Amino acid sequence: MNSSMINAMVSMNGLQKKLDVMADNVANVNTVGYKRKEATFQDLLNTVYDQPEKFQQEGRLTPLGFSQGWGSRLSVIQPNLEQGPITDTGNIADLAIQGNAMFEVIVDGAGNRAYTRNGAFQLTVNGNGDTILATAEGYPVVANVAGREGPIVIPDGYKLRVNPDGSLQGVKEDGTAIGLGTLKIMQPSRPAALTQVADNLFAVAGNINVDDVLQRITPNADNGVAVLQGALEQSNVNLTDELTELINVQRAYQLAARAITSSDTMMGLANSLRR
Repeated sequence: MNSSMINAMVSMNGLQKKLDVMADNVANVNTVGYKRKEATFQDLLNTVYDQPEKFQQEGRLTPLGFSQGWGSRLSVIQPNLEQGPITDTGNIADLAIQGNAMFEVIVDGAGNRAYTRNGAFQLTVNGNGDTILATAEGYPVVANVAGREGPIVIPDGYKLRVNPDGSLQGVKEDGTAIGLGTLKIMQPSRPAALTQVADNLFAVAGNINVDDVLQRITPNADNGVAVLQGALEQSNVNLTDELTELINVQRAYQLAARAITSSDTMMGLANSLRR
């Protein structure tokens, strides 16, 4: 009875964590560029018991040996990078990536980087008085400009043009165009190593080599990646699927809770027995 109670409590703990993950997904169903999180579980230690030979009776169908599990635990939470629907906005600062890739942004003065699919950027003025392309939180978008990496600076009198291959141009009203660099587009090869942090950003843990998780690519027809200007990628959360799975998890949680109640009742009955 103690074993069944422990098993049920461990399972309830894992199911509660999955509910938290699903609640986060549902809350971000309308967040631009959000990638739904998926929880993966694994079995805890299994104990194998051998029953005495006297249990081997004629007509007994169960084997003498049996395995007892101790529930499951949440092993990893990883993002699902499946493409979300893309909608046109007409805003020149809005960018969407078609295919498996991410934008890179600078998140602090030390130059640390993060990655996002949220292309709801804006033109803002930095501390130097330059107009740059940045996230709504003010993180500059990274580009390769004249052989070095840095923010995208748009000169006065020019409008930003972003081509499908990620190349950037500044265009005047008379059609005169100048090169502004190339967006740094990163393709994740190990999505499980990406950690979802604040502001709809992903980061790579400090003890992991970034090159083992993401590689820089140039969008083209071969890799199926393209940058779309004046468009945004919406969340890839399917509300119907999430609510259906939510019902299944709630039912499993209720079953585990009833198992604890049954174990407690059986222990009470055993304690009340008299010779």
